[in-house]
Amino acid sequence: MKNTQLLTSLRYALFSVLVITVATASQVHAESIAITNATVYTVTEQGVLSQATVMVDDGKISAVYSKDDLPASLSADIIIDAKERILTPGFIASGNLLGLVEVGSVATTRDSADKKADVTFDASLAFNPKSTLIPYARKGGITTSLVMPYGGENVITGQSFVVNLSGSFDSVMSQQNAVIVSLGANKKGSRAIKLQTLSNQLEDAKKALVKAETAQAVDEKEDKTPSREAQVINALLSGDKPLIAYADRATDILALLSLKQRFNLNLVLAGASDAVLVSDEIANANVVVMMSAINNLPSSFDSLHNSLTNVAQLTKAGVKVIISNSGESYNINQLRFDAGIAVANGVAKTTALAAITANVADSFNLNTGRIAVGKNADIVLWSGDPFEISTKVDAMWINGQAMSLKSRQDALRDRYISATELPRAYTK
Repeated sequence: MKNTQLLTSLRYALFSVLVITVATASQVHAESIAITNATVYTVTEQGVLSQATVMVDDGKISAVYSKDDLPASLSADIIIDAKERILTPGFIASGNLLGLVEVGSVATTRDSADKKADVTFDASLAFNPKSTLIPYARKGGITTSLVMPYGGENVITGQSFVVNLSGSFDSVMSQQNAVIVSLGANKKGSRAIKLQTLSNQLEDAKKALVKAETAQAVDEKEDKTPSREAQVINALLSGDKPLIAYADRATDILALLSLKQRFNLNLVLAGASDAVLVSDEIANANVVVMMSAINNLPSSFDSLHNSLTNVAQLTKAGVKVIISNSGESYNINQLRFDAGIAVANGVAKTTALAAITANVADSFNLNTGRIAVGKNADIVLWSGDPFEISTKVDAMWINGQAMSLKSRQDALRDRYISATELPRAYTK
């Protein structure tokens, strides 16, 4: 009798565990979504699709139907009628310190640099996904950010990383994904030292690799594990890591193009105010340029050629451009306005959209930036033209999950305009 009761109890316990497991699994399973009747800017060869439908399953885009290809019936947990509103890939910010700096003037909230930082510097370890600036950035249609810390005082200042703006603790998508160098004028000393140091580091690493390969071929002994610093430089030489190089003056840009050819680097130019002077050389080298679209005045003797037309001139020459805006960790939600200014100065709207989506994704191997099957479902539904200042984000999904569009600023507004018995300056 006791054995029977024990067996029954065990069966009940196992059944309870099974029920809990199934329930938990169903909660974890992302809901499928169909966004219908949308004007879809795919940023693919499909171009812009009118009255199109985008399907999302398990956080990925599972189908993109034009009006003519739409099946007779759709199967999805959630069906949203876009009412012909614009649907775009989520925007990708770059060149910022989002999640590393909360208030620039408060030293204890800055984790973007350190004097001891070198080529191995991984600032993603300090990334704060609960930064109040992340929801604020989402309001500008930004779903992903390429964070680029300042690093230390060496030529190579560290490495960038990529995050999604979900606000979750697992939002770091890619650590140490690109190496950052800073060239150009110095307050003390010569700019030549930086270029010479970078060239020597690459040359020494290349010689060390050849020596190791030769030694292995001769005695077939296991290679000695390279240092952490050497591993990073080797990843540059193999093309596994892009090199993001800050440089404005044309002579520095040409020197970098020479290094790219010599060492077969995957080079991205950042800043690049003088790029318009050597646009043909940049295009022929197949190098991406990351730049602001709104810098129209010199900030130094290296940036005398800043202009609102620079993005248009470079794209016309065949250069792939990433539009990056300033603001460090704040106001990067205005990236769409920077793209709109580029449009106002001669850049096609679809080209400007690619400059803040697909071009970034392609340059840094990200599975986002396009509305295409298999891409992460990082998508934004807009109230109107996303490059117009009056347009708002109506809905946003990151990895297929709907995101809140309320920021701290909204909460403060609601708090201080709410009806209360207290004087106007106070609230409950």
